[in-house]
Amino acid sequence: MGFTFCACSEGEVSVPTACSNRKMPRVRQPSPAEISAHPREFALLRQVAPEGEVDAEALKEYIKLYGEPAKAVAEGEISFEDFAAMFSRKSAEAVTANCIGYAAQDKSGVLAPYSFDRRPVGPKDVRIQITHAGICHSDLHQVKNEWGGSVYPMVPGHEIVGIVTEVGSEVSSFKPGDRAGVGCMVDSCGTCEMCAAPRCEEQFCPRCVFTYNSKHYDGTLAQGGYSSHIVVKESFVLRLPANLPLDATAPLLCAGITVYSPMKHFGLDKPGLRLGVVGLGGLGHMAVKIGKAMGMHVTVISTSESKREEAIKVLGADEFLVSKDAEAMKAASNSLHGIIDTVSAKHDLGALAGLLKLEGRLVLVGVPDQPLELPSFALIFKRAMVSGSLIGGIKETQEMLDFCGQHGITATIEKIPIEYVNTAYERMTRSDVRYRFVIDIQGSLVL
Repeated sequence: MGFTFCACSEGEVSVPTACSNRKMPRVRQPSPAEISAHPREFALLRQVAPEGEVDAEALKEYIKLYGEPAKAVAEGEISFEDFAAMFSRKSAEAVTANCIGYAAQDKSGVLAPYSFDRRPVGPKDVRIQITHAGICHSDLHQVKNEWGGSVYPMVPGHEIVGIVTEVGSEVSSFKPGDRAGVGCMVDSCGTCEMCAAPRCEEQFCPRCVFTYNSKHYDGTLAQGGYSSHIVVKESFVLRLPANLPLDATAPLLCAGITVYSPMKHFGLDKPGLRLGVVGLGGLGHMAVKIGKAMGMHVTVISTSESKREEAIKVLGADEFLVSKDAEAMKAASNSLHGIIDTVSAKHDLGALAGLLKLEGRLVLVGVPDQPLELPSFALIFKRAMVSGSLIGGIKETQEMLDFCGQHGITATIEKIPIEYVNTAYERMTRSDVRYRFVIDIQGSLVL
């Protein structure tokens, strides 16, 4: 049984009924004021009817997950207020500001409910009602001040997806109802060598404002995606592929671009090349998926034999190497054009360099908490290169999203409510996640 949300008379949209022989109800297109009053419900409407049609069971499931199952859709004309009532929920916390989230207050890293004010939408701004936010391992490092320089209170999260609910008067690329995302940055100077074309590498701008644990130019703290909404400059908002689910798309905004960028920058993106991926976690599993989509022969390198079947049969890797197996590593020497190293713990770079072909490239994207050693001979005798890579610029991140949309690539995720976030952090320290936690913001942070 299908529901239809189709264009009716001006300002109206058809809304489903449970029986095709009943009179088709309609809901009036919400006004800006109605969207402003019910941004979460507007975001839900755009999800159940993204292209004008939705399956009856899909809507029923959304009401069960996010609303009031006892409230049925009436016949006849339905206002947006009536639709919003089906999904109304009250916040469990006392709210004293226009945004709610979870924040760390000190280096204990414990996250708890936190209310704060986002700035109003300016002429060049886009307001996004956040539906989902991915959890990156760097979130854990930052809330615990393990890299130093953390500023509190801190709302983490830089893998943000949602629905646009308001745009400024000068915004031309987005409109209310669009799917949009925000990654690791929300601002930069826009004029320096790093920001300007052709580089477009805002992440290296000396005045880059990161999504959280950073300061806006007016001195206020930037707060991240473990929150109900975010307001961002249009130039730092990303368009999400229509064919990808929002929840599993969120990790692309960090994990995806972190491995995609070095592949493109160092020429490790050509069909037939042999690519090694060290580590099979949040970054590693994305490197396997993207590398295969680029047509490369992908070898996963791991300390754990138990990951072999997952790497090959589930993720599609071509080969699997256990780095502790000296004979296997020796047999694979001089076999790889490049390696993406995602490991954030102390490990043997010399052994990895031995796997490279002449002029091969070893790119580090993990951040170990101890300095790594690298024997010079491992590089000198094959003119190998060892380098690092951060994330990617906005232009390249959009390119990555479009590529993933074309190839149907998303992250493998475990979806959780915001209340589970501290447990998720504990599990993440044990590598007990396959492969990325994603917070269902719209289901558990209700203003």
